[in-house]
Amino acid sequence: MKFILGKKIGMTQIFNKEGKVEPITLVEAGPATVTQVLTNEKNGYSSVQLGYGRKKLNSPQRGHLKDFVDKKGSGFAYLKEFRIDDESKFKKGDILDVAQFEMGERVSASAVMKGKGFQGVVKRWNFKGGPKTHGQKHTLRTPGSIGSAFPQRVFKGLKMAGRMGGKRKTVKNLKVVYIDKERNMVGLRGAVPGNTGSFVEVVKNGK
Repeated sequence: MKFILGKKIGMTQIFNKEGKVEPITLVEAGPATVTQVLTNEKNGYSSVQLGYGRKKLNSPQRGHLKDFVDKKGSGFAYLKEFRIDDESKFKKGDILDVAQFEMGERVSASAVMKGKGFQGVVKRWNFKGGPKTHGQKHTLRTPGSIGSAFPQRVFKGLKMAGRMGGKRKTVKNLKVVYIDKERNMVGLRGAVPGNTGSFVEVVKNGK
């Protein structure tokens, strides 16, 4: 299993070997540091915790990352655990970078979607809306009826207006089409969730 933390740079396009344009998302992936290795014997499960980015840490965070904090109290801005099968392959302080990935591999990318605030049903759920004419007034983007005669209540999970975005989302089966080891860049074919500069988790399942 291959995994790494990174930062979304943005979207661009490249030409493949056939001369066709491929839209890609550039991710500055790593270098990420192994900050903790959890074992079955001690923790009940096997995983590796990675650290990426820099920020000013509070006292509990500095205690947890005491081996990776500088004199100014700065440490890793982003921590994430990844489940593994064999913890013996990793040790505290190991550095992971884009060199572990290969061209053509399929990976999953996870990030927090852009927050879009409170939105209506047309934008949030792609509702068609009502007609513009024939006696209608102020109903172009309304949801319409939300209930029925029986039962006299609104069903849970009904698609209605509400807060949109700001949730964690995973896009699977993205193809690795570009790798720049010198700049720690990896290009994934397609779109990756999140704003420019947001943290991204890139995972390839399997060995």
